[in-house]
Amino acid sequence: MTNTGASRRSLLRFFAGSPLLASIGGIGSLTALGRAAAQSGAPPGFDENAIIQSAAEALNVFDFEAAFRSRTNPGHFAYQAQGSDDSEMLAVNRAGFEKFELKPRRLVDVGNVDLSVELFGQRFATPIGLAPCGAQGAFNPEGEVAVARGAKTANALQILSTVTNFSVEDVAAAREAPIWFQLYPTNKWTITEGMIKRAERAGCTALVFTVDLPARNLEWINRFRRDESPFCQTCHQPGFEAAYARKPMFDGVSLDGMQMSVRGLTWDYVDRLRDATSMKVLLKGIVTAEDAERCLEHGVDGIVVSNHGGRADVTGTSSIESLVEVLGAVRGRVPVLVDSGFRRGTDIFKALALGASAVCVGRPYLWGLGAFGQEGVERVLALLARELGIVMTQMGTPNVASITRASLKI
Repeated sequence: MTNTGASRRSLLRFFAGSPLLASIGGIGSLTALGRAAAQSGAPPGFDENAIIQSAAEALNVFDFEAAFRSRTNPGHFAYQAQGSDDSEMLAVNRAGFEKFELKPRRLVDVGNVDLSVELFGQRFATPIGLAPCGAQGAFNPEGEVAVARGAKTANALQILSTVTNFSVEDVAAAREAPIWFQLYPTNKWTITEGMIKRAERAGCTALVFTVDLPARNLEWINRFRRDESPFCQTCHQPGFEAAYARKPMFDGVSLDGMQMSVRGLTWDYVDRLRDATSMKVLLKGIVTAEDAERCLEHGVDGIVVSNHGGRADVTGTSSIESLVEVLGAVRGRVPVLVDSGFRRGTDIFKALALGASAVCVGRPYLWGLGAFGQEGVERVLALLARELGIVMTQMGTPNVASITRASLKI
């Protein structure tokens, strides 16, 4: 298949899984879009509905979404695909990248492009990391362990979710290098502190405290009635305690009276976390200059700009636009990472040019995991690295340190 055909195929898949589909008239309009593509030069035999059968066939990360969907329980697909309210923030995140244009420089020696970066003393092959995503066993039986093996192959940063399906010890062993641990706090400090100490013992070097989920509204998943599916009944027993009792990070812990999504936390909690651990402490979900300044006042070691992949609040502001605001307040004093909506090497380059230390992806590697396991994760990382390397070559930036705002029209 030619690159032209593959690009059209990928575009159609993106629209098929996008909340934008409703705004262009549903599946009928998608079919018409496919006909238009076929009439405008697509090669004979072009099929916009074709699904890749191996990770090696993928030309970009969008190719994995349809393969993932075809192999995944509908409820699990809905869980990862949805955003808050009408999922409009998914489109907002993608549209944000269009507001930043690139300025290529010519006749620069880019014969050897170096994508490597260092974060808190650890060297990674690229600035592309794996954002924390919970319950990865829903997408592949090996879940977070398969992801860790893929991260090992790519020498990529992996951030493990509190609600992982595999223990922090097992994941760290599979990665064979330090990982970071993402923290959802509970209303019981003894439980929270126990998880922190456990992550430390497993060799985690950073604690990523997620602060953007005191409440949220996810609707699609509730369309799937778990009581009607024997498949779902095996995992989704009713009751809050049953849900968390299956999570390895809560092994041996009394869940009586425990609550998640704690709404009563203040900045004093950040101080408590810093005092409780030797790990670096980052706050994830910071999207304003005001909160970035508070982070620095409370001595955090880093910030992750994120709107939870469009699954937290509905602000109308893309993650990359929030990055600009946060970086303006931080002024290089601590590393600033970013996630939410990143799908292309150009997206990653723009964030780095603005001043981000690294970029994390979420859904793309879940698509790869659900479609082809470890091999899918590896291919997603390889494709994004390839695209980033191409853009760096085009922009005349031979290494990540050379990527600056001079490469942007701003």
